[in-house]
Amino acid sequence: MNEPLRVGVVGAAGRMGTLARERISAADDLELVAEIGSTDELRQALRDTATEVALDVTAAGLGAAHGLEMLEAGVRPVIGTSGVTLEENEALDAAAREVRLGGLVVPNFSLGIWLLLRAAEEAARHFPRFEVVEMHHLAKLDAPSGTAIQTAERLAAVHGRDPADVPIHSIRLPGLLSNQEVMLGGDGEVLRLRHETYGLSCFGPGILAALRYARAAEGVGRGIEHAFEAAGD
Repeated sequence: MNEPLRVGVVGAAGRMGTLARERISAADDLELVAEIGSTDELRQALRDTATEVALDVTAAGLGAAHGLEMLEAGVRPVIGTSGVTLEENEALDAAAREVRLGGLVVPNFSLGIWLLLRAAEEAARHFPRFEVVEMHHLAKLDAPSGTAIQTAERLAAVHGRDPADVPIHSIRLPGLLSNQEVMLGGDGEVLRLRHETYGLSCFGPGILAALRYARAAEGVGRGIEHAFEAAGD
């Protein structure tokens, strides 16, 4: 039997960090060895704990820089923080391949969003126009969300269009957690694909799948589908 995968959580005190710590600690094949906060020196903390895979769930916009620091420390990154652009993802992928490591950038860890994206891509092949509506709690400061940006990227690719041409509408209201709707319009009809979350627990299985996937990944991919599809092989 393989030794448990040594995992560090960056942003360990936050809501997603707390969920990740709980799920990792309960998994037989994972070992939580580092709980890293904003005052810790990231590379040193990872080296001191011999972390193998690190999960970043910090503030939007920090994920790419943290991913590069992880790779410099010889650690495989799983970036769950919003704001990693396609260009930054490509840079992480290139840096990882140079040192023969891998990881994953994950705009959204939920099973439902993965399935929504698959359905939306299929629908986009038949509908000429589509827009994305993302709805989040007031504490989410980045807009549009990383999930909505990824959705626009995937839908635009179906038609060979620029993702910037896919309208995204951002809503921030009390009472919301993390919802998304894709609306597709055709002659005389509209198709709505909607995903709603009612608790952070929906992200738990995806976090674990992403960490396990990263253990043997080559390069840094984008999207939880890599992990879910690998787990189903």
